[in-house]
Amino acid sequence: MLRALATLLLFQCLGEGVSYVFHLPVPGPVIGMLLLFGFVMMRPSTADEIEPTALELLRHLSLLFIPAGVGIMVSAGKVRGDALAVVVSLAVSTTLAIAVAALVTRALLRRQRRGMVSAENA
Repeated sequence: MLRALATLLLFQCLGEGVSYVFHLPVPGPVIGMLLLFGFVMMRPSTADEIEPTALELLRHLSLLFIPAGVGIMVSAGKVRGDALAVVVSLAVSTTLAIAVAALVTRALLRRQRRGMVSAENA
C-alpha cells in the first residue's frame, strides 16, 4: 500500500512541477493524473498495483473535502461582493458539464449500438 501511495503522490508532485515550471493554467494534480494515465497505458500492470490503494482513498474521499470546506467558510467574507458572479459561473459551468456528459453518453451509446448491430450481422 505504501508503494502505491508513493506512486500516486509522485505523479501528483510531477504534475505540480510541470504546472509550475511551464506556468500552465491547469492544476498540477490534473496534469499528474494525465501523466499517471499515460504511464498506466504503457505499463498496465501498474493499474493492478495502484487499484486497491486508490479504491481505499476513494472510500474516504469525503474527508478530503473538509479542508476545502473550511477554506470556503473562512474566505466567505471576501467573496461576498462577488456573489452574483460566483452563482452565475456555478450555474453556467454545471449546465455545460451536464450537457457535455449527455452528449458524450449519447455518442457512446450510438457507438455501442453500432457495434452490436455489426456483431449480429457477422
